[in-house]
This record gives sequence, structure tokens and C-alpha cells, in this order.
Amino acid sequence: MPRQCVVEPHDMAQVLDPGSIVVADWHRSADSKEFFSRILHKKKRRNFGLLEAIVMPPNVSVDTVHYKIFISGKSGVGKTALAARLAGFNIPNMHYETTGIETTVVYWPVKLRESGRVLFFRLQLWDCGENALRRFDHLLPSCKEQVDAILFLFSFTDRVSFDDLSNQIARGSESCDRVVKLVVGTKFDLFMHTDVTEREVTRFQEVWGLPVFRMGGDVSNVSNLGEVAPLLNCLAEHLWHQDCVATRSTILPVATHSEAATVVHVCNPIG
Repeated sequence: MPRQCVVEPHDMAQVLDPGSIVVADWHRSADSKEFFSRILHKKKRRNFGLLEAIVMPPNVSVDTVHYKIFISGKSGVGKTALAARLAGFNIPNMHYETTGIETTVVYWPVKLRESGRVLFFRLQLWDCGENALRRFDHLLPSCKEQVDAILFLFSFTDRVSFDDLSNQIARGSESCDRVVKLVVGTKFDLFMHTDVTEREVTRFQEVWGLPVFRMGGDVSNVSNLGEVAPLLNCLAEHLWHQDCVATRSTILPVATHSEAATVVHVCNPIG
């Protein structure tokens, strides 16, 4: 029988300073264009299928690391819209309940600050409708199986979703596995209708020690890399740090697989 645990605010993992592991705003640098061009098509984000991979020129060797991300939150907070935004897809203007599990693949290149090495993060985002989770007991275990990170969502226009964050975090931490946890507040731009104050968000961050990101509801520029870069970079930093702490190393072994090396959660210990 798996060990159950009670999650307290002080049990949260270390929060990294932005840019401490990966170069912040690297997407704005000239030397990043070769890599970001691989996730763009006609100045818009490419749509990657589950079996598609990044293809680089033969003279460029880049490792790809794979992670599974579960997006958690009550119905209507914008889980599907967040996945679409992170992938650069068109965001539906009308809300609809996700009827089962939907997965979205996001590729994101980063440059490690210490070594200067470039990595592609392949993030498979899992999104499941709240009603489907309640009706079918097997869906939540499937979403959490071998998960590497959980994004806990609340809406600035839905007070109940904010108050439910502690329950969300407890449900997402039942197995006591090492999982990266970040919080995303959606519909931040609808300040005239907000039910959650900045003071309350700041207090939540102080108590739980979790980063809180704010995402707006504007759907006019889904391909804007600068809008999603802070969240994707933070996610990459915490995932990479988590793996490297687990193996007490920051060295990624060289491996070859097709045109680009594919590495899944590997940081070999020194010695």
C-alpha cells in the first residue's frame, strides 16, 4: 500500500531564482534564433504531434529531455486555454468542458547558464476535465502516473478556485513523489472582475513557497514567445534542478538518437 502523506506549506521544494540555471530572455538573443526557428513556422508556433521531434542540422548536436506535466484546476479556470497558449495554438473564445484527457506537446529550447549548453525541453501537457475526473476513477491516476510537474491553476475571476488551491496541492502530492509544483493564475487581465487580491496572492506565496505566475486572457497574439517564456523557463529550471539534485550532478551524458540526442531524466552522478 503506497505511503500517504500530509502536505504542509513547509514541505514544498526549493524555489529557484529566475535565471539561476537557464539564461533568462535567451529567446531575444541572436544566438537563439537557430534553435527557436525549429519551433516556429511562418512566424507562428509549430504544431507538434506526439511522435514528432525537433530536427537540427547535422552539424548541430542538441539534447532533448522529456517531461510529463499535469495541469490541475477546477472547471472553467482555463486549463485547456493555458495548454494552447504555451504551445502557441489558437485559444478557443468559448469555454467547453474537456470530456477526457487531452495531451499537448510543447518544445522549448533553453541555454544553461553555467555551461552554455543548449537543451530542448519536450513537455507533454496533460489536461483532463473536472467532471470526467469525478466520473472515471482511473483518469486522475493516469494523469499523475510518472508525472514530473504539476501546474495548479486558479482564476482571478473565480474566488472558489483560489480557495481550493491547498486542496489541489494536497491531492497532487499524495504519493510524496518528487514533483515540481508551480501555480498559475489565469484571466489576470480581467482586473475589473477580479475576486482575488494581490495581497492574497503574495500571502499565498509566502506561506506555501510556490511561484505564482499570472496569465492574461488576451487571445490576439498566441505566438508571442515573450508572454510564455517566464513560465516555460521557470518550469525548465525546476525540472532540470530536480533531476540534477536527485543524481548530485549537473552533467548530462552524451547520447545520440536520430538527428538529435534524446535524454530522459538523466543527470549522471560524478564519480
